[in-house]
Amino acid sequence: MTFLQDAFMQRALVAAILIGITAPAVGIYLVQRRQAIMGDGIGHVALTGVALGFLTGTNPVWMAVLVSSAGAVAMELVRARGRTQGDIALAMLFYGGMSGGVLLIHLSPNGSNANLLSYLFGSITTVSQEDVVVIGILAAVVVAVTVGLRRQLFAVCQDEEFARVTGLPVRLLNIVLAVTAAVTVTVAMRVVGLLLVSALMVVPVAAAQQLTRGFAATMAFAVAIGLTVTTSGTVYTYYVDVPSGATIVVMAIGVFLAVTALAAPLAKRRARRSAAPVSEEAECTLEPSRSRSPEDDVRV
Repeated sequence: MTFLQDAFMQRALVAAILIGITAPAVGIYLVQRRQAIMGDGIGHVALTGVALGFLTGTNPVWMAVLVSSAGAVAMELVRARGRTQGDIALAMLFYGGMSGGVLLIHLSPNGSNANLLSYLFGSITTVSQEDVVVIGILAAVVVAVTVGLRRQLFAVCQDEEFARVTGLPVRLLNIVLAVTAAVTVTVAMRVVGLLLVSALMVVPVAAAQQLTRGFAATMAFAVAIGLTVTTSGTVYTYYVDVPSGATIVVMAIGVFLAVTALAAPLAKRRARRSAAPVSEEAECTLEPSRSRSPEDDVRV
């Protein structure tokens, strides 16, 4: 526990814990609506915000929040218009955000290749006290949205048409989810980097889905995996001089592979049990007089 005596490691662990909670909490909705790559696209746009922060002398994290949120809203509006036009528009938005960020950061007097790499691939040991405060505020907003609007967001991600029929403000909820994803990307960029943040939003959820049934259980397990890999990766980088973002993502993929290896035999065992034939004697002893109610088909 000697690493806890260093102030920079204390800040790094706090940031890692916050990212470990928020990234999977948002990622589960993106996976549910088959938009797992959305975090990667927002990361491209957020780079422009980081560059504007350096250029204007303001906090790059707050500027990235504003720019990536605007980009996320634009993505959502484009997505709602149609797939054919949307793919082209989103591609232009992604690559425009990346190239614009690279150009602006080189025009900035405070920008450098080192600064650029720390935001692209993460540098958790360089997190400042101001960064921790900003990350804490944004993480609280993300958790409030993902937990407080859990039922509404799940309904929209599961079936937009049904959610619209029930009276939910589908367009507004989609925009709220897009902005929340953008905030999560900017929160995580100091830990895993803009180019790797999508993995932390998706991989823990993909691993959790293999062992859990139900949305709440999957979210809880995904957050547990996120916390494990972010804190373990941060501690590992204290003893071994390796990039924090890449280490955390590799650990997350390792957990996914381990869970996959564990889930495969369990799934086969459940399939054998469910497919086991009912013996003729058991069929004869069943009571035919009992009628089946609709509640029998409901699975919680």
